[in-house]
Amino acid sequence: MLALSCVFALAVAAGVLGGLVGTGSSLVLLPVLVLLYGPREAVPMMGIAAVLANVGRVVVWWRQVRWRPVFAYAVPGVPAAVLGAHTLLTISPRVVDAALGAFFLTMIPVRKIAAVRAWHVRLWHLGIAGAAVGFLTGLVMSTGPLSVPVFTGYGLSGGAFLGSEAASALLLYIAKLATFGQLGALTMSVVTRG
Repeated sequence: MLALSCVFALAVAAGVLGGLVGTGSSLVLLPVLVLLYGPREAVPMMGIAAVLANVGRVVVWWRQVRWRPVFAYAVPGVPAAVLGAHTLLTISPRVVDAALGAFFLTMIPVRKIAAVRAWHVRLWHLGIAGAAVGFLTGLVMSTGPLSVPVFTGYGLSGGAFLGSEAASALLLYIAKLATFGQLGALTMSVVTRG
């Protein structure tokens, strides 16, 4: 019961962080869930938490959501999230870890180059980013920090950024959870814990 109380308190703190910044709650909560339940249960549980958090953000910022970038990002991102979730459940966790490590190391110079050259993200860039981040969203949980520079690079800020990023993430997470449900990884126990 003490562990559950600590997870609850940490989840509330993570939710506040995510509400303020638009991302970061899974970075705080996922390591604890992995320690308590293992990665195969923690990732779907965190997916449920992400859906609930993003529903809240969309409701709060509904009037400022910019739907064109949301759909440009989510249309290729949803099938990519399905593929990522399927991949997570079918390949070796070591292969997943190695691929993610390589991807995140590659992103360091890409982000620096983008900042130096002041790249401006266009609508079609959102589609490419949506596919890449969608696949990673299906595979892991901590992809919010990758979508932040994409949406801010498109020119969104404040409520428009928070609402639009949350709406696109919500679509990706729903696809991910549907895949987990189809593949039997979203049991009643996982849903209850989530």
